[in-house]
Amino acid sequence: MNTPTKLGAFGLGLAVVFTVALGLGRVAGPAPAAPAAAHDQHDEPTGQAAVAVGLPAGLQVTQDGYRLQPISAELGTGAPQPFRFRILEPDGAPVTGYTTSHDKDLHLIVVRRDLAGFQHVHPTLAADGTWSIPLAVAAPGQYRVFADFQPAGHTGGLVLGVDVPAPGDYRPRPLPTVQRETTVDGYTVTLTGDLTPGGSSKLTLAVSKDGTPVTDLQPYLGAYGHLVALREGDLAYLHVHPDGEPGDGRTQAGPDVVFHAEVPSAGNYRLYLDFRHAGTVRTAEFTAVAGTPAPAAEPVPSATTPAPAPSGHDADGHTHQ
Repeated sequence: MNTPTKLGAFGLGLAVVFTVALGLGRVAGPAPAAPAAAHDQHDEPTGQAAVAVGLPAGLQVTQDGYRLQPISAELGTGAPQPFRFRILEPDGAPVTGYTTSHDKDLHLIVVRRDLAGFQHVHPTLAADGTWSIPLAVAAPGQYRVFADFQPAGHTGGLVLGVDVPAPGDYRPRPLPTVQRETTVDGYTVTLTGDLTPGGSSKLTLAVSKDGTPVTDLQPYLGAYGHLVALREGDLAYLHVHPDGEPGDGRTQAGPDVVFHAEVPSAGNYRLYLDFRHAGTVRTAEFTAVAGTPAPAAEPVPSATTPAPAPSGHDADGHTHQ
């Protein structure tokens, strides 16, 4: 076969192969595109990193499609002012159905960024899904507001957090030193046990008054005490579980209240124990360390000399509702 004939045959063969391939492509359709990275259902800013698996609670304003939406833009430091917010469902509608947990449909925790001014309160839900409560903080600053709740039909509880300012001259306080004993309104609370980074720790808090152990604590939120733990710096809201409950046949009404705390990392933590006795709820506060003690953060200097802080339990504006 001469050269022109060979070239012609080769070209004809290529045309046949191309035609067959084109026909198969039309039958099979275009190759599927690579799947896009999963994106949360919220309108987050472009480029926001995905929430890491196992992130401690309270560090994000949105989780599992639910969002904490403040309606009030700030907190007041004078007379209590209505603080209003909603929890939004994945479709943007306000959540109106909740599963009761620890005797309440929602727990609201308010604390300043330096871990002062702790409040644990319980707002009222309106039919349109708006939560509201009269609220005042003791001093200006940036506050973290945590909503601890479980939507009806959701498999577990959520803790969402958002920063809300209290306008004014912010005068941060250094974190109190680590201690095993604290007093509040004449009660002495002693802490036994240590926080273990990356694991569960047994903490026992013993309540006494005038040197006598208190053995008639009253139930509060379904237990003889309620403990909140916050990590210094990012204010991660950590899991603390009470051991037993009133009426279970084995849990005593004091003086010891036992919890199991799970902390993810070494560092400084602030513990807030709410307990009820003689009809009043009080809060005992501790600074605790997990792992190697971390240096306390230096407070931001103020342009003016701060006024002396009031002494006693009400100095940080503890509130229980």
